[in-house]
Amino acid sequence: MTDIPGTSIPGVLLAGGLARRMGGGDKPMRKIAGRTILQRVIDRLAPQCSGLIINANGDPARFAAFGLPVVADDVADYPGPLAGILAALDWTAANRPDAQWVLSAAGDCPFLPCDLVTRLEQARAAVNAELAVASSGGQTHPVIGLWSVRLRNELRKALVVEDVRKIDRWTARYPLATVEWPTEPLDPFFNANTVEDIAEADRLAALDGG
Repeated sequence: MTDIPGTSIPGVLLAGGLARRMGGGDKPMRKIAGRTILQRVIDRLAPQCSGLIINANGDPARFAAFGLPVVADDVADYPGPLAGILAALDWTAANRPDAQWVLSAAGDCPFLPCDLVTRLEQARAAVNAELAVASSGGQTHPVIGLWSVRLRNELRKALVVEDVRKIDRWTARYPLATVEWPTEPLDPFFNANTVEDIAEADRLAALDGG
């Protein structure tokens, strides 16, 4: 293990969206300037995290080329990103008992900041928060954050027993640090939801180094 800030924290790439606004399929597998969105996310987060996993449902073989563990939800009916975060917390508890925190990131955000893990962890530690999330342009991005592994049983109860689906309903229960990033020259949390977004992302890729 190196002493680079954040490298004791594994990361999960949430790749379970159905891409209905793009006609279906896996959004992270769409290409921007010659590289898939998912590869861009991996390239950006791998130096910041001590290992990455992909959260996705269905046939994991479609992600085989990336060489990362693929972990499916184990909560029925695809309840959304909280189920993916829970799957990552459970996987980390079983496979990385040294890790107390997990970074989550959307698999369709190709321009994530290079200081994401460091700033989230610093902000969380500064106020002794249980969770930390990213923000830009005054908008919080609750799927991009740090999560305490020890909260996994409470999250499971919220999902299965209480039917909590919205991330901010759950995070509101705990001390939360929010970290703001600038949106110039581009919003680092831009996400590709539509065909038009892919065209815009091709333009933004030049601002992000290609």
